[in-house]
Parts: sequence; C-alpha cells; structure tokens
Amino acid sequence: MSNRRFEMYEYRQVIHRMRMGEKDRAIARTGVMGRVKCKDVRAIAGENGWLDPGRPLPDDEALAVFFEKPRDDNPTHESLSLVHEERILKWAEQKINITTIYRTLVDQYGFKGSYSSVRRLVQKLGLKKPEATCCLDFEPGEAAQVDFGKGPTITDVFTGEVMKTWIFVMTLCFSRHMYAEIVRDQTVSTWLSCHRRAFESFNGVPGKAIIDNAKCAITKACFRDPEVQRSYGELAEGYGFLISPCPPRDPKKKGRVESGVKYVKNSFVPLRAFRSLADANEQLGRWVMETAGNRVHGTTREKPLTLFADTEKPLLKPLPDVPVEIAAWCQVKLHGNCHVQFEKAYYSAPHPLIHRSLWLKAGDNTVKIYHDLKLVAVHPRLRKPGARSTVLEHMPPEAIAYKLRDPQWCLRQAEAVGPCCHRLIETLFSDRVLDNLRAAQGIVGLGKKYGPVRLEASCRRALHFGNPRYRAVKAILAQGLDQVPLHGDPYASIPLSPVYTGDGRFLRRSGEMNVH
Repeated sequence: MSNRRFEMYEYRQVIHRMRMGEKDRAIARTGVMGRVKCKDVRAIAGENGWLDPGRPLPDDEALAVFFEKPRDDNPTHESLSLVHEERILKWAEQKINITTIYRTLVDQYGFKGSYSSVRRLVQKLGLKKPEATCCLDFEPGEAAQVDFGKGPTITDVFTGEVMKTWIFVMTLCFSRHMYAEIVRDQTVSTWLSCHRRAFESFNGVPGKAIIDNAKCAITKACFRDPEVQRSYGELAEGYGFLISPCPPRDPKKKGRVESGVKYVKNSFVPLRAFRSLADANEQLGRWVMETAGNRVHGTTREKPLTLFADTEKPLLKPLPDVPVEIAAWCQVKLHGNCHVQFEKAYYSAPHPLIHRSLWLKAGDNTVKIYHDLKLVAVHPRLRKPGARSTVLEHMPPEAIAYKLRDPQWCLRQAEAVGPCCHRLIETLFSDRVLDNLRAAQGIVGLGKKYGPVRLEASCRRALHFGNPRYRAVKAILAQGLDQVPLHGDPYASIPLSPVYTGDGRFLRRSGEMNVH
C-alpha cells in the first residue's frame, strides 16, 4: 500500500466512483489514488457491502476501522532530538515552553531537527499534558486582561542585591498584543503604575479590564458584588475603563491572560541572564515587540502587533489630556504615638484622633490623611523604611512643650539667669549615662517661682557642694539656703563694710588689747 496518508473523505469519494462503475485505471488517471491502492480499497469495500448503490456510503468512523493507520514518527528528525533527550527532559520537567526549548537547541547546540520532533519527544515522555481553557471572544478595543505572575529572582551585579520579582502582563483580548513589565512587588502603587505605563504603551485605553481577585485590585472577592480597591476605582474613573473581576475560583474565565503570563514566564525568562532589574525590563521590552508581537498567534493566525496596529489601536479610547494621578488609598489606624504606618514609613496626624480609623491617600510625592472626608494632615512621601514625618502641632501639649524645650532652649534660658545657672545646666547635659533634659527644664522653670536672683544663688551653692541636681537646687530654694554666704566660693566674694575693715568708732587696736 502507498505510504501517502489519505483522508476518510478521499476513500468515500473513491468508493462512490466504484459504485458508478468506474474502473481502477480510470480512477487512477484522476490522480486521487493509484491503481494498487484502488485494488485494495475495492476489495475491502466489496467485503463490507459498500459497493451496493442501494446502501448509504460509510461514515468516517466505519472507514477508519479499515483504513486509518498510526502516524509514524519521522525517524530522521526523532533521532536528532534523541541526541538531546536528557537535556530536553530536564527542561520539560521545569515546565519550559517547547518553543523555547527548540529555539535554545537551535541557537546554542546547532540542532538540525524540526520543532515537531521536539514536541513529539516531550509528548512521548508524558510531560506535556493538555489543559482545558475557556475561549472568550471580544471586539477590537473592547477589553484587556491583566494579572501578575511570579517572576525570576534577579541578582544585581552592581549592588549584589538579590530580589524576588513579579511579572505584570496586560493582554489586549482582540489582537493579543501585550504589555509586560518585571516589578519588585505587588503593592497597590505598583499595580496602578503598571496600568498607566501599559496604557501609554498602547497609546489608548481598552473598554474594560478583566482581572483576577488580587488584593491590590479587589478588597472582597464575591461572585455577585465584589468590592473594588478604592485606588483602583479612582484610576478606572480617570482613564474611563470598567473593572471586570473574574468569578472567584474560576480562572478559566480569564484564560487569555493566564496563557499570556505563562507565555512570558516560559518563553522569555528561561535560559536568560539579567544584570539588574532595569536590564531585565529592557530585554523584556525588546522581546515583546520583536518576538511576541511578531509571532503568528495560534488562535488568531495573525501577528499580534500587526493586528493591533491595523485594527485595534484606532478603536482604543484616547488617553486623558491631563495624566491621571496615581494614588493609593488605604485605611489606617492612628497609634498612641500620633503616627500611622504606610509601607514601613510613619506619618503624624492630630492627637485627638488617636485609635481612630483614618483614610490615607499616597500619591507619587505626597501623603494625605483624611477623617470623615476632612483633610487633617499632609506629608511628603517617604520611601526609606522606618522614616518618620512629624508635624509638631499634631502632638499633645505636653509633648509639644517637651519638644520645644530642647537642650538649646534650656541653655539660653540659663544664660539669661546667670553664669552659675548656665554652668549647672551644662554639667547636667554632659552626663554620659542619663538624659537630663527634664531635670534641666525643671531647674529653669524654678525661676518663675523664686526669681532669677535666688535661682542663680541656689545654682552657685549646688555647684559649690558638687551636687548639680534638680532636687538639690529645689531644696536650697525651699529652705532659703541660697541666702547663706559661702566661704571660699569664688562666686561669693561679698565686699565687707568699712566698719569691719577700716578705723571704726569702736575698733580697738591690737596693741591695746590685754590678753589674760
């Protein structure tokens, strides 16, 4: 029998001609089938009664029983792929796309076989199992599908930093043209920024975004009434697209984007080296335009980039004249220290709102805090973990007083009182163990009760006895000891009256005194 593979309709056509009385030679002259093959078909048809004009022609299933033969693999091509069997097996177990495996074999190992031989080998090893998906049809510009997928671990060759990454993919449902980006996290701000860059890449906005139920987009997943993240809702309003969450636990409703993420992960990421995050995104951008955009898509049978440029791009919604502000909203709680936390940074809010729930809006450069729709605080956006932005007026009065009465303030107040007070405050601040700010504030504050003259005298006495403490100065003032003269005190050289130093009326000369 001939090695050419015939379709069932060809067998049915030949049997019909035999019913009409045509000889094998005449059938062979039509080019449908050779005489030897016709002889075999006639024999099988006669045994099964198919040559009887009164009976219906056999269907494909009946013909296949006698004429269908197993597909033989091309031994030449398969032998070429078998040389790399171990390598192909290793890559297939890592779930690397067959197209990527074939391209790598050709580029790096000089493989001369066909793509089909590699695919057959993978299927023979039982490593490629078919997966069922849901096929959805859309009009040009109608929708895009969006999702995150786990990305490669990148080691920055310049800083040595090892970072885990994610892959953001937005796929236009009609043309299958995509925007892809490797990012460092799945935060709301990153999610929104990727959307903006995707729309700018397309130079337009699709009618709706079909998304999964990621926390950065959907705060509460629900089949009927999902709750959209406030920040994402504002972005959708600004750009004019609808948010279409997939039903929970039904990823097949979002089959195109899932395959898009898988395509990037399996076709772009494997067997590549990245020097940094910027280098990875540069390579990814080229790959999207050169490889992904110019491949013939398996469903549309057209190149995504061509179909996008010719049909879908003109039907996208235009970008807004004024760029939409990227702002992340989240609910926060004001802690007892009068600060809220957002992305590992801290921002103050008025102290009467302690322990209350507030709304925080984080833009590119500013952070705004709201309570009952009223703006209560504005801060610059902090990027460093642990950084703190504090407005002094947000603190309670005692904290404000403490903050204002810093060491420099205390020294200035003490200097106005006198040199001894200034010296005592300096001594307090020179302590290497204890923070004496409150003690210094207390000493300076004693001047309001006792006056600067008595405070200076008490500081002089405390320094004289080597006890420069708040308790000592307060006790001296309370007991009136500041009025007692000090002997040998350089600060206490009080001049005596001439009565005690000159020729007074009642002064006796030493020679006139009788000593008994």
